[in-house]
Amino acid sequence: MKFIILAVLLAMFIAFVVMVVKAAKQWRWYHITSAVIAMLLAIILLFPTAGVLKSRQAWHKIKEDLEGRLANVEDENRLLQYGDGGGATGGEGLKALSLKLSNLGTEAGRRWRSLAFGGADPSGQITLRANTAPAVPGQPAPAADAAAGPLVPVGLVVYGFAEGKFRDLEQPVPMVYLGEFKVIASQPNVVTIAPTFPLEQNQLDAINSGRAVSWSLYEMLPLDGHEPFIAEGSKADEDNILGRVDDELVNMILRANREESNKETIANYLRDGQRGSPEDPAARWVKVRFDKKYTIDVDSPEQRGALEGGFFDNNGRAVDSSLQRADGGSITFAVGDELVVKEEAAKLLIDQEKVASLVDTYYLRPLNDYRYVLRRIRLQISELDVRIAEMQYEKQVLDAAIAATLGMLEKGQEEKLKLEQDLAQHQVENVALKEFFDEVREDLRQMKEATSVLYRDNFVKLRQIQQLAAAATLTDT
Repeated sequence: MKFIILAVLLAMFIAFVVMVVKAAKQWRWYHITSAVIAMLLAIILLFPTAGVLKSRQAWHKIKEDLEGRLANVEDENRLLQYGDGGGATGGEGLKALSLKLSNLGTEAGRRWRSLAFGGADPSGQITLRANTAPAVPGQPAPAADAAAGPLVPVGLVVYGFAEGKFRDLEQPVPMVYLGEFKVIASQPNVVTIAPTFPLEQNQLDAINSGRAVSWSLYEMLPLDGHEPFIAEGSKADEDNILGRVDDELVNMILRANREESNKETIANYLRDGQRGSPEDPAARWVKVRFDKKYTIDVDSPEQRGALEGGFFDNNGRAVDSSLQRADGGSITFAVGDELVVKEEAAKLLIDQEKVASLVDTYYLRPLNDYRYVLRRIRLQISELDVRIAEMQYEKQVLDAAIAATLGMLEKGQEEKLKLEQDLAQHQVENVALKEFFDEVREDLRQMKEATSVLYRDNFVKLRQIQQLAAAATLTDT
């Protein structure tokens, strides 16, 4: 290619010389000088022009490569920001994950992670230390700022958890609930807490056995939900409006392989979101389809924080400003929109408002409000402790009564044995007395007979004497 270009340039130069020679008879000297200078400049500037073209071609290729890379980066950025739109990977974008993280942060309130257990005193107060490990390995840890505020506000009621490793996670996460505590004292790197209620035995065992080396403190107890137990990548369908439940996760958390595990509770978690008509009205949810345009108020006129009574009012409308909508506090459903609501709300829309029709019925596990569940369990445990104490006292009374009864029974046996001996002796004596009585009675009979005979003889003799006496008197006369 290079030789062809040189040949073309040589041919052009020869043609230029021939044309200049042919035109020399008619041109002036300045015509020829201008033509020669133009030719020389063309030849001289040809090489820089070629270099510029070559450089431009290289830069144009770089530009095209950069534009392609920019388009790829913009696509990746869009994918990272908004996800793949329900594509093959089913991934969520950064904005959706940030929103979920923000919602979780709102639900959990303030939290303090990776606090090292510093020991407990005899009164039950526990000391926790903030993680002062250096951010850069090999560098000294930053000194505590004396002007910094307390690590946790004094007087705040917090909920303690023991951290541990969880599958596929490098960051320790809360694993064991350790109880409700109140902050007694707090410094920039140290906090002292005391339990608001006597700790349960399993909580004391977790603390004393060394399993609670790393702590997390939460301002609010985590809220129960359905999504944490749904398998990653699972999608909702007609048979399960939540998606497939992660069986392995549920069985691991609820310890299904142990005998003391509640099989009914595990079954409720595993069937969460499935189609069916459960017997429990609290778990019966209905999917409805709107036949008319309908508007529902979802925000309450009053506003307050979640710590002042929860996120919602008695009608289920949001009262926390972080949950309220910015477009007027209402939602409008168009014709054909579907919604899953509780059975009583579905009856209101179908039977009374007559704006929707029934699609299907599903089982949704009733969510737990751990603030009240844990307190109710604690009260139940206290009641059981009182009942156990009463039963133990009653058992002691029954044991004493049984012991007294056994003593009385033993004494009764001895008395019975003596009475049996007395009865036998009495029977012997009775037989002897009966024989003696028979003998005496026979003797008495015989004596009566002898006496009767004697009486008759005496009576006869008395009559004879009387007769003799009368005869003697007559004789004397």
